[in-house]
Amino acid sequence: MEDPAAPGAGSPPTNGNGNGGGKGKPAAPKGREAFRSQRRESEGSVDCPTLEFEYGDADGHAAELSELYSYTENPEFTTNRRCFEEDFKTQVQGEEWLELEEDAQKAYVMGLLDRLEVVSRERRLKVARAVLYLAQGTFGECDSEVDVLHWSRYNCFLLYQMGTFSAFLELLHMEIDNSQACSSALRKPAISIADSTELRVLLSVLYLMVENIRLERETDSCGWRTARETFRTELSFSTHNQEPFALLLFSMVTKFCSGLAPHFPIKKVLLLLWKVVMFTLGGFEHLQALKVQKRAELGLPPLAEDSIQVVKSMRAASPPSYTLDLGESQLAPPPSKLRGRRGSRRQLLTKQDSLDIYNERDLFKTEEPATEEEEESASDGERTLDGELDLLEQDPLVPPPPSQAPLSAERVAFPKGLPWTPKVRQKDIEHFLEMSRNKFIGFTLGQDTDTLVGLPRPIHESVKTLKQHKYVSIADVQIKNEEELEKCPMSLGEEVVPETPCEILYQGMLYSLPQYMIALLKILLAAAPTSKAKTDSINILADVLPEEMPITVLQSMKLGIDVNRHKEIIVKSISALLLLLLKHFKLNHIYQFEYVSQHLVFANCIPLILKFFNQNILSYITAKNGISVLDYPCCTIQDLPELTTESLEAGDNNQFCWRNLFSCINLLRLLNKLTKWKHSRTMMLVVFKSAPILKRALKVKQAMLQLYVLKLLKIQTKYLGRQWRKSNMKTMSAIYQKVRHRMNDDWAYGNDIDARPWDFQAEECTLRANIEAFNSRRYDRPQDSEFSPVDNCLQSVLGQRLDLPEDFHYSYELWLEREVFSQPICWEELLQNH
Repeated sequence: MEDPAAPGAGSPPTNGNGNGGGKGKPAAPKGREAFRSQRRESEGSVDCPTLEFEYGDADGHAAELSELYSYTENPEFTTNRRCFEEDFKTQVQGEEWLELEEDAQKAYVMGLLDRLEVVSRERRLKVARAVLYLAQGTFGECDSEVDVLHWSRYNCFLLYQMGTFSAFLELLHMEIDNSQACSSALRKPAISIADSTELRVLLSVLYLMVENIRLERETDSCGWRTARETFRTELSFSTHNQEPFALLLFSMVTKFCSGLAPHFPIKKVLLLLWKVVMFTLGGFEHLQALKVQKRAELGLPPLAEDSIQVVKSMRAASPPSYTLDLGESQLAPPPSKLRGRRGSRRQLLTKQDSLDIYNERDLFKTEEPATEEEEESASDGERTLDGELDLLEQDPLVPPPPSQAPLSAERVAFPKGLPWTPKVRQKDIEHFLEMSRNKFIGFTLGQDTDTLVGLPRPIHESVKTLKQHKYVSIADVQIKNEEELEKCPMSLGEEVVPETPCEILYQGMLYSLPQYMIALLKILLAAAPTSKAKTDSINILADVLPEEMPITVLQSMKLGIDVNRHKEIIVKSISALLLLLLKHFKLNHIYQFEYVSQHLVFANCIPLILKFFNQNILSYITAKNGISVLDYPCCTIQDLPELTTESLEAGDNNQFCWRNLFSCINLLRLLNKLTKWKHSRTMMLVVFKSAPILKRALKVKQAMLQLYVLKLLKIQTKYLGRQWRKSNMKTMSAIYQKVRHRMNDDWAYGNDIDARPWDFQAEECTLRANIEAFNSRRYDRPQDSEFSPVDNCLQSVLGQRLDLPEDFHYSYELWLEREVFSQPICWEELLQNH
């Protein structure tokens, strides 16, 4: 794939205000007004209100339906209605759709599906538009948006029960294989929305059916619940010797990215693919239930908490204000210790802003040249400053020593506890015991964690505490089982693999998975707001550009909003799709997850996500690329207002854009999954200078986003150097308060023995070998392998059908003469042997 430029490599990273963040100290502003303007902008970002955002599988039902359509498609709502009404009048006299009995509605839909099987493309398209109008809620007969959404859902269940999905799936196969449309699009210098008309109609019907049937409500009838489960099964498993529906959509994505089908409406394909995967495999709540169930099956202790619920109860926060108070009252050194400094101790502390968002120096230049004043005071003040910063990290979470006067309750509010249950891996316990045995008794016992002979009493207590918080993951059990299956293939026998929807999807994706991942990341790169237009990049705007380009300024403004909205929806669907795939594959088998992860890393996913975040994230999250009066279903009920600047700017009053914040959190979670416990990938974060990019994202006051940013900062802290840690104590304190603790993880000090650079290449190679061994053992079993059973039954062997060469019957008589008649048979020996 086209390699995304590494953030910070070609040009200096920008800070939250779009200004260069360059190395060393920032350049002086050119004037007092510029400085004041910059400061006002920065202060505005610090005062960003806490965002009331609830993370979930998807946005509200109406919002998810409205994102299917671009504003350029709005005139087609009228076309769909006209096609339906013309057909309906010829079949039903004097009545409207909503007045019909259910049986009459079913009879009409059956007639529609019969009229769909015609040779003429024009007639077929008209009937398909009539079906689409039904799926859109027969809005011509509705009075409110609620009615449109209600009838859309009702009609989609009715359409599914009459077999509409299968009929439209066949039409979709025909359109995908339509070589005439592909060659016509390839010859055009500029592709527009007109080139994908048939595909957009078909995909819209399929999307509306999936999205409406996927939605569960307590008022649903038993028939609807049964239909939902049947539909889920139909989408999950191979039916009529066809591949699962998600694989067809994946093939459309790769065909689009290869340049063979540039007219495909890629936004609709990606939205449908995401919703199909969510529907068939399950959303985040279903994932949590599956995880609990699988741990119980493996005999593991239950989970201590639900991660999503813990994050929902967290507050978005800047470092607490009592940090400064504690520092000033308890830790103030004698004035003589600060001689030569340019400012007072208060200035020294307050120069660190909330979560360090002003400190945009190059974080990887750990040895900055000291000024003359700092060199003068280095001998006197260095030890004091180090001690202050170390204590500043710890003291906010512990009460003051009894020897000192307690601080007033108004100034200090100690947190009641840390949000997460600490976790310890088996590897951590073994590492701790290895160091302790080397220190006290001079030899080690390998992986033995029970023998504590010769170790002092405090070590016994430490091991006991570590074991109390030991966490065994499902992945640990799966890796151990895989090692045993590799060692003893004969004695353990063949592994029984449940045919779950996730397993079937992985089997189908296995051999083309690298192409799928590269295609998705190519589209994500093209849709990222930080990407610049390139002549050789793929065109993702085929289903948003009108046939005639805008003439007036207002039309251009509307198209600009539409294009930005189009890109945001693509980013949202890809980020959510990749996250769902990784989470489900990780639960199904760890090596399936690692296989997808490794191909994402090989396709430059890590620098791509960092490139995405190398922008003013606060501006991206608060962007208003939407025109509420043009959104479905509003645009179908109300008369469209005249195009004015006021109507374009009359959007919602939300303080943020839900889809953009959702996308940012998904991408951060994706980055965490790719880098967790992988030192080589963590070093990629360091090499691509991710720390200043991630720190700027902390301007957004949303607990979940902040948590995943802090996790990414925590794993690379040990590599950033002592100077970075000294300069970013507020960030360190936020990590301590919000991120889960690993008992003996010295992330804040950089003493990790696993941080040896020569191990990085070996780590990835070992992982790749394990993945290939897993895939080969489970999915590449040849029929004639040496472990295949031998058939010794005479009747079975003689009864097998053999494929003979075509010319065999010409030489059949010769074969009989040579192989049968001319061979002597000693019947006496045969009788004696038996």
